[in-house]
Amino acid sequence: MTGFGKASAQIDDKTVNVEIKSLNSQKGLDLNVKLPSKYRAFEYELRNKLSILLQRGKVDVFISLEHNTASSEISLNRELIISYFNEFKSIANEVGVSTERLLPTILQMPDVIGESHEEASENELATIEKVVMNAVKEVDGFRVNEGNSTKADLLQRVKNIESHAAELKKEDPRRINDVRERLQNNLEQFISKDKIDQNRFEQEVIFYIEKLDINEELSRLQSHCTYFAQIVADKEELKGRKLNFIAQEMGREINTVGSKANDAVMQKIVVNMKDELEKVKEQTNNVL
Repeated sequence: MTGFGKASAQIDDKTVNVEIKSLNSQKGLDLNVKLPSKYRAFEYELRNKLSILLQRGKVDVFISLEHNTASSEISLNRELIISYFNEFKSIANEVGVSTERLLPTILQMPDVIGESHEEASENELATIEKVVMNAVKEVDGFRVNEGNSTKADLLQRVKNIESHAAELKKEDPRRINDVRERLQNNLEQFISKDKIDQNRFEQEVIFYIEKLDINEELSRLQSHCTYFAQIVADKEELKGRKLNFIAQEMGREINTVGSKANDAVMQKIVVNMKDELEKVKEQTNNVL
């Protein structure tokens, strides 16, 4: 959702400049538009069009006018300036200070300088809209480049998670054997080996190992990874939230595997999977 666009055009004796800055945001579209007061009536329509085109992100739109001739649409409130000047001059005389910089100070007071109330013509508004759309195209260009980079990163992260899942499957038989041996050794500390009912022991071991079985979680995790990659490659719009939901489901399976693993080597692999998944979640927040 990150992007920057800039465009300008001539309107009679003026130059209109448009700048659009877009940053990542998790709460949809946060649109802020700043434009000259003579175009305020155009703001609502402009917001609606920008909302459709930009969709998500923290977007700041700046529209400004530069006057290219001596004539200007800036107006001075003469009566207010004279009133300020007389009051300030009287006070300055009473306290004995110079009035040399009095006028520049007055020009910074509220409502002293303002734009004329002349309404913008339809041709002028059409030109401004065209300039805004040109700036939007530049923003979209930035977003496309960022999107391609994000896409490649997401797919690589998911592949890394799948590779870690394959490592877990490889380690799982060794873990089961370690669990069996540990249970056998612990039991023999309290009961002599010749008094242990091996059939009953095997039944208990099978029951215990079933609770530690992670094949179902790994199978669902693989399904989530495959679906995630399909959505990333899909051309549909507004896929960011869907990807975030899938990532949450991936996280549930990884957490369950971690709680069942009960093995130091496999726990390290799970930690690496969680690290990759956190990076995936961060990137999905940058996807429209």
